Amino acid sequence: MHGRLECDLEDCYGTTPSPISENEDEATLLLLAAKSVARCKYGCVIQALQTGVLMAVGDTLAQTVIEEKTRAKKFDAKRTAKFFLLGVAFVGPTIGTWYRILSHRLGDVGTTTIAVKKVALDQLIFAPSFLAIFVATVSTVDGKSWNETKKQLTQKYSDIYLTNLTIWPAVQLFNFSFVPLRHQVLLVQTVAIVWNCYLSWKTHIELE
Repeated sequence: MHGRLECDLEDCYGTTPSPISENEDEATLLLLAAKSVARCKYGCVIQALQTGVLMAVGDTLAQTVIEEKTRAKKFDAKRTAKFFLLGVAFVGPTIGTWYRILSHRLGDVGTTTIAVKKVALDQLIFAPSFLAIFVATVSTVDGKSWNETKKQLTQKYSDIYLTNLTIWPAVQLFNFSFVPLRHQVLLVQTVAIVWNCYLSWKTHIELE
């Protein structure tokens, strides 16, 4: 039980807590377990909120810079709110869970070989499926039909994934090589302000 509690803390925060003495009584162990669960949940909530805020920033930039909209003209506050909610409910939790899986299977910050393996898994397995689901989710949230959603995927998915490959492998190699697990989502989402701006613009341009 002691080892499992230490492992859970390490999975959440990317750090190894002080060893738990074998002399600790059961009540103390239960209290420590409850605290660890609370800390894990708190950390996940903070990560989700950070992601939501940064995605909202990306959408705002897309509308005001790329699409040259202003609040006085056609700024779509509902669209920004949707991107915020997508970040909180879907993007943040999904990416956070994926990083914890990678950390659990391959370790936290480690050798270049481990980092390269994580990047390969991230870009060849996770990214293709995640981006497809993301595009479909944005389309659904915007009220489009299934046929329109399929058309969105057909016309936009390839460009989005190829653009992803020009940005994220280098970012993730640095991320997985040097950044502790507890900060990996925040680093990615900070860099992703520009990426979120692109995603917002790309998923909302009119289909041909």
